Amino acid sequence: MATRPSEAQGYELRDPDVRLMLQVRDDDAAAFEELVLRYQSRLLTVLENLCGKRDLAEDLAQDVFLRVYRARKRYIPTSKFSTWLFKIAGNVASNARRGMARRREVNVEGRESGPWGVNPMEQMALAASGQMPTRQLDKSEVRDVVQQAVAGLSDRQRLAVLLAKFEEMNYADIGEVMDLTPQAVKSLLSRARATLRGSLESYLQSGEWTQPKLQQSGPTR
Repeated sequence: MATRPSEAQGYELRDPDVRLMLQVRDDDAAAFEELVLRYQSRLLTVLENLCGKRDLAEDLAQDVFLRVYRARKRYIPTSKFSTWLFKIAGNVASNARRGMARRREVNVEGRESGPWGVNPMEQMALAASGQMPTRQLDKSEVRDVVQQAVAGLSDRQRLAVLLAKFEEMNYADIGEVMDLTPQAVKSLLSRARATLRGSLESYLQSGEWTQPKLQQSGPTR
């Protein structure tokens, strides 16, 4: 559906990043540099948690910004700039994960370090379990437990959780990124929390890890 001029003007008035991107459309290099500065760290955080490798996340972030720049002449503000950017990022990350799977380079259990040590992700996963550990876990163990729990999410669940947690997006904005209705996003996040809960409860109580089966996805629209 085409965006009416009034709708595009509304995004321009409400979103300063849309205004910057419109300047980029007019070949304003300084405006593009400002957008990169505003979003580079945030983009890296999401991409690293999606792909599990810092160096790959850095390459993918460059790819995302390159796509943004190449698309500048076709840019029409149909949503917030952040949702447009992370929609591109989600597509780039999905393509990268498929390529990694084909080359058999994915090894979610073999990382000694990585994005799963990020405190917000640890807090989110532990909170999803509905309880605190019955025994003391050191930092590296928490990281490993969270790594395995989040690895148990589907790609779509993981992206929705990251956008909700790190970008603090509401259901509507996540829906814009993922081409889902707000209700479908709510259901997706509910299933993600249930998967995390199932992954973590037995381990936090007994120390025994059991990888749950992924829940079947319901209707997405």
